[in-house]
Amino acid sequence: MKKEVENIVPYNREERKTDQVRTMFNNIAPNYDRFNHTASMGIDRYWRRKGILTLKAFEPKDILDVATGTGDYAINAFNLLHPDKITGIDLSTGMMEIGEKKVSSLGLSEKISFKQEDCTSLSFDNDSFDAVIAAFGVRNFENMEAGYAEMFRVMRPGGHLSILELTTPTSFPMKQMYHFYAKTVIPFLGKSLSNDKRAYEYLPESIAAVPQFATMTQILTKVGFQNAHFESLTFGICCLYTAEKPKDPTTK
Repeated sequence: MKKEVENIVPYNREERKTDQVRTMFNNIAPNYDRFNHTASMGIDRYWRRKGILTLKAFEPKDILDVATGTGDYAINAFNLLHPDKITGIDLSTGMMEIGEKKVSSLGLSEKISFKQEDCTSLSFDNDSFDAVIAAFGVRNFENMEAGYAEMFRVMRPGGHLSILELTTPTSFPMKQMYHFYAKTVIPFLGKSLSNDKRAYEYLPESIAAVPQFATMTQILTKVGFQNAHFESLTFGICCLYTAEKPKDPTTK
C-alpha cells in the first residue's frame, strides 16, 4: 500500500514533520541550487518557466510564492510576469538567506520579500494575493490539505494557483529508468554535495508518496478551488497543477 506523503519524514518519528523539514533544508541550503540543476540536468528551468507562464494572461500584481526556498521561482516569476510584489515564504531561514542575497544582487529587494511561515498556518489576511505559486514544495507539507486550504484562504476571489511537483513516471521505459535514477544517482549526488545523506534518500521517498495527477486535483477541488487541471511534463517526471478561486468563493 502506498504511504501517505505526510508520513514520509526526513529523519525520525519523534519530531513533527514540519520541524524536520526545516532542519533538513537548513542543512542542505548551501548546495541546494547546485543539486537541483544537476539532478534535473537543467530541465527544472523549463518546468519553472512553464508553470509561471500559466499566469501571464491574468496579470497578477501581488503573488505569494509558497515554499520559496532560495528564491529562484520568485525571481523567475518577477522577470516573466512583472508584478508589483512577490512574497516568498518558507520554513527554512537558511534557504531564504540565500534567496535574499540573490534578490539584493539583482536590485529587487523592494519587489521580492521573504518571510518565515508554516505553509499550513499562514499569518496573512484572507484575500491577500492575486496568485499563489509553488515549485516542488507541497510534498513537504505536514498536512497537504491544510496547506492548500491556506492557499485558497489567502487568495483573492478570481485568483489563480500554479503548482509544480515531481511525480513518478508510470510508462515503460521511463518508469524503470526513473527508479534506477532515484535509487542510485540522486543519493550519490546528494552524498557528493552534502553531508546530509538522509535528505537525499527522503527526496525520492517523498516523490513516490505524494498524491499525483488526478488525485492531486481532487484535493484542490475539495478545499474549494475550481477548474483544477494537471499537465504531465517530461514523460511523467513532473506535473503542473493549475486551479482558480471562484469569484464567488461560496461556489465550488
